Amino acid sequence: MLEDLIPKDFSQELLLEWAISIGMAILVFIIGRIVANIVVKIARHAMAKGGMDSLLINFVGSILKWVLMLFVIIASLEQLGVDTTSLVALLGAAGIAVGLALKDSLQNFASGVMLIVFRPFKEGDFIEAGGVMGVVEHIGIFTTNMKTPDNKEVIVPNGQVYSGAITNFSAKATRRVDMVFGIAYDADIRQAKNILVEIMQQDERVLPEPAPVVAVSELADSSVNFVVRPWVKAADFWGVMWDTTEKVKYAFDEAGIGIPFPQMELHMNKPESDDDAPEK
Repeated sequence: MLEDLIPKDFSQELLLEWAISIGMAILVFIIGRIVANIVVKIARHAMAKGGMDSLLINFVGSILKWVLMLFVIIASLEQLGVDTTSLVALLGAAGIAVGLALKDSLQNFASGVMLIVFRPFKEGDFIEAGGVMGVVEHIGIFTTNMKTPDNKEVIVPNGQVYSGAITNFSAKATRRVDMVFGIAYDADIRQAKNILVEIMQQDERVLPEPAPVVAVSELADSSVNFVVRPWVKAADFWGVMWDTTEKVKYAFDEAGIGIPFPQMELHMNKPESDDDAPEK
């Protein structure tokens, strides 16, 4: 009979072996989960102590937790006798496929991490990056939100921001205002220079150090050009530029100093009359 061919203790030994395997798998899973949570907690604490951004801490912490739990699950399956070699290969192939499909997103993520770690700018700074100029409102993992001077919100991918030059106008406390004013060639250069120097001296927003520069920079085609370069606080940049331009126009008008526009002299040869034509 078939029953006589099967050992009596076969079912008990099999059940006992399965019970031990399942118990070990559960034990490995529980202990692994506890260890993973401890490791994630330590990593979060270390990142927070290092001054890392909370958004990046949460994101990295979540990724670290899922990676550790993946190893815990694989170790638990091995206790059940499951061959995990093919599973690991499948996960690797799936990871490569997902990475290729999300290449742009991964680039934006990597750039976002670099922006948060190295801090070339912070929220509230006025910058020019990724072809956009505006105030930074939010730095995310994948995108950076900026508000333009005309109050438009622009969402720029971090890959576009980090791959190009970044100009941070708010990084320094002071800025130099570069202005050019032209006068006519028949105007008094000394008088014009004295007017420009006086305007700089009367403006309280102009910093005494470094001293403002007023100098003739170019003998242009239609004008003699002065460069005016005062140093001001970053917040006063536009105000000083606009006010100085207006004051210079009023002062030059009062002094009779002309501000020429581009001109071109055209010389025409008078055609010869019939009387002047040579005899044939």
